[in-house]
Amino acid sequence: MKRRDFIKKASTGALATGAITLGGKAFAAEPEFKWKMVTTWPKNFPVLGTNANYLTKTIEQMSGGRIRIKVYGAKELVPAFEAFDAVSRGTAQMGHGAAFYWKGKSEATQFFAAIPFGMTAQEVNGWLYHGGGMTLWEELYGRFNLIPTAIGNSGVQMAGWFRKEINSVDDLKGLKMRIPGLGGEVLKRAGGTPVSLPGGEIFTSLQSGAIDATEWVGPYNDLAFGLYKAAKNYYYPGWHEPGTVVETFINKSAFAALPKDLQAIVKHACKDANMDMISEFTAKNNTALNTLVKKHGVKLKPLPDDVLKKLHALSNKVVQEIAEKDAFSSKVYASYSSYQKQVMPWSEVSEYAFMRARKL
Repeated sequence: MKRRDFIKKASTGALATGAITLGGKAFAAEPEFKWKMVTTWPKNFPVLGTNANYLTKTIEQMSGGRIRIKVYGAKELVPAFEAFDAVSRGTAQMGHGAAFYWKGKSEATQFFAAIPFGMTAQEVNGWLYHGGGMTLWEELYGRFNLIPTAIGNSGVQMAGWFRKEINSVDDLKGLKMRIPGLGGEVLKRAGGTPVSLPGGEIFTSLQSGAIDATEWVGPYNDLAFGLYKAAKNYYYPGWHEPGTVVETFINKSAFAALPKDLQAIVKHACKDANMDMISEFTAKNNTALNTLVKKHGVKLKPLPDDVLKKLHALSNKVVQEIAEKDAFSSKVYASYSSYQKQVMPWSEVSEYAFMRARKL
């Protein structure tokens, strides 16, 4: 322990190398790495922002301080939607966001965030870790000098906040809504206008009337943003994001420079963070939902069945069209849809059947 402390004090800069003499013997100094992480979220924002802090702290602890990562919230180092490029070119070594923000890079990125009426968090983790999804994701991001991995999941989200009631499909026509990814394209087909906004700009846009509605995440995050102050109609379920993957993406060159043990630490810390996020949302969402309804007078409502049926039909068309745009998107969609068909029967006779049974 004394030797480790001595070496740490002797290390300087992002990477310390060389040798240290101790008791007349020369020892190789273990390199230390100082990284930057840029995120698409406000600094320290509950769960999404704090997950970045959790991840970097875990990496630092597991590595014995050999990797230290400074977290930058959206706009602190680069704007939220420039995080991908910043890590790709090496301005920062890690990024924290969601893959549907990068559809301008490749349509296929959206399949690694959320697919409307797609897989739940548990199902999508099965696809990523044991169904070939991670291999495809790494192949795609490798084109941009990046290594992706899942570091969280929101679970099934809420459909969102609406200034006016949604009683039929006609109420979606002309609706200006903050909704990213494939869900946004589905809304467009239904006659609405999807708007892309980073999290930090949602509240003011909804409050001012610049948008008519917004989805964000779920009760815990939505309460923290104060969205109930700008709209009172809170609809469910989150058809557009049934199990949204939150990602970290790592500069490929920076990762390759790490010793093998540190590479393993980074990867395992990401898996740990992935479990922690869904666990935190599960623990806190219902308490937040009760606060929204009972304290703030939020009107909790299910979307009408005819609206969900219409959105589902449109979703199938949108996803199929995206899959047909290029060969790689088709490859990813084939893998995703094949795994979903394979896992759904089990979900029906296990999770879904049990949840129905415990209400009897």
